[in-house]
Amino acid sequence: MHIGIFDNKNDLGEHAAAIGAEKIRKAIAEKGNAVIILATGASQFEMINALTKEDGIDWSRVTAFHLDEYVGLPEKHPASFRKYLKERFAAKVPALAAFHYIEGDAPGTNAELARINRLIGSEEVDAAFIGIGENGHLAFNDPPADLKTASPYIVVELDERCRQQQTGEGWFGSVDDVPKKAISMTIPFILKSRCIICTVPDSRKAAAVAMALYGSIDPRHPCASLRNHGNCYLLLDRQAAGKILAEG
Repeated sequence: MHIGIFDNKNDLGEHAAAIGAEKIRKAIAEKGNAVIILATGASQFEMINALTKEDGIDWSRVTAFHLDEYVGLPEKHPASFRKYLKERFAAKVPALAAFHYIEGDAPGTNAELARINRLIGSEEVDAAFIGIGENGHLAFNDPPADLKTASPYIVVELDERCRQQQTGEGWFGSVDDVPKKAISMTIPFILKSRCIICTVPDSRKAAAVAMALYGSIDPRHPCASLRNHGNCYLLLDRQAAGKILAEG
């Protein structure tokens, strides 16, 4: 695992975007196209903004998917990940070949799950841009996470701490407003990516960062699974790195 610690969120976001952009350009040069995964949430603001400004990427050769989406939440809701990604990313790179969104409010969740699994199932992901939750989740795989599933996406139950994080970040008015289920990319599929760029700012993520580095690799510590990947960049600001720096 490659670990980088930066002075602030802007530096962190720019460095994460630069690493990911290099992977995208390399994939296009090698095989003519690239497939990427994008996370959402407050931790990704600076990285996504910087990524859209990277030079030398032929976005017409890039296909994107996203990590997760709430079940039953309409796209117009402020917390919709489709809304987030369309406004913050896709609108700024209009030449993008395709963005396959998870339709969390589709009439049939199982049918939508089958559709998105079919779309991504044969793809090789060149760069996965992800974060870590306060409870150590990757995507919406809260502990105890399924580390053995063969499916790219599954329906998951969101635990109380995860739902509190969404409220704390301002996406919902109260915990009761946060959906209890989501369609989430699985950890085994995330780990199939050629490169993982994990961007983690803020002191509230410091314990989760320590979990990623020192926790046992098991369902109770989802983010610790990143240590099983041979080309993972764990990129932090000083606040997120606070616990590991204090422990030496």
